[in-house]
Amino acid sequence: MAKKYAALLRGINVGGSRKVPMAELRSLLEELGHEDVQTYLQSGNAVFSSAGKDPRALARELETAIEAHFGFRVACLVVDGAHLKAVADACPFPAAELEGKQLHATFFSEQPGPERFAGLDRQAYLPEEYRLGDHVLYLYAPGGLGRSKLAEALAKPARVKGIDATTRNWNTVAKLVELTAA
Repeated sequence: MAKKYAALLRGINVGGSRKVPMAELRSLLEELGHEDVQTYLQSGNAVFSSAGKDPRALARELETAIEAHFGFRVACLVVDGAHLKAVADACPFPAAELEGKQLHATFFSEQPGPERFAGLDRQAYLPEEYRLGDHVLYLYAPGGLGRSKLAEALAKPARVKGIDATTRNWNTVAKLVELTAA
């Protein structure tokens, strides 16, 4: 039975480098045997149906295909619709009351332990806040991600070394939940 997945590509189509046109991404996913392929925005979000595969295997397969086709490696995270819905449902911040640009979810390939964030002085970044979830970090940044000092501190190599991570604003998370539920 086919299951709905979202592929989250990290760091593409930013500043004119690492270009991955969405039409080509859709074609690659179809060539890999996936169905009902659609993309969302230009920032590396794709939704597709696939039968009986592990999300990590799907991610590695897509990374290999992208590298072969475009000539550069792109970290890919693949999550199923149930996980996306669980991420949305578990949000510790009042998502319905916030603007999408104020709330973000950073998806991780591996679950980071709380010790990676232990040295971070949460009080120093208020009103910005973060919470760890299941393979996700929720970030409340009232001024937006681009101005967030906390986002910068959270992305330091000591905190994310060895883990693929990619961030989406809450509007994108909500849309991906909707697209993978269909």
